[in-house]
Amino acid sequence: MVRLTQGCFSFLPDLTDAQIEQQVAYCISKGLAMNVEWTDDPHPRNSYWELWGLPLFDIKDPASVMFELSEARRSCAPGYIRMNAFDASYGVESCVMSFIVSRPSNEPGFFLDRTEGAGRFITYSIKSYSVMGGAEGSRY
Repeated sequence: MVRLTQGCFSFLPDLTDAQIEQQVAYCISKGLAMNVEWTDDPHPRNSYWELWGLPLFDIKDPASVMFELSEARRSCAPGYIRMNAFDASYGVESCVMSFIVSRPSNEPGFFLDRTEGAGRFITYSIKSYSVMGGAEGSRY
């Protein structure tokens, strides 16, 4: 079975909700803002996932963040969901922590696509089975 390994804690077993809430509480205690994102295309170069709701800049209660996570899980169940923590202390939003909190039951993985060019020139690219499996335009 292929397991997507992106972000913090990616080589550990999936975090429980209690562990996720502890991470959120830690981030909030450090003054970091949280947000929830989701995608159905977890390509390693796809760093821009869909934002779930608005970023939670002024939230000081981990339960509020967990509520947003549960709503995202209900609406985006077949995809990947991650949480990000942002540091805005210098006036520039920068992600200081990111971790996957929900993943589909079946992770199809990736394949290596080989393209032959002029002469002996060969290029390779990584493509996602989850994107290739659907009909054109079915993702949106």
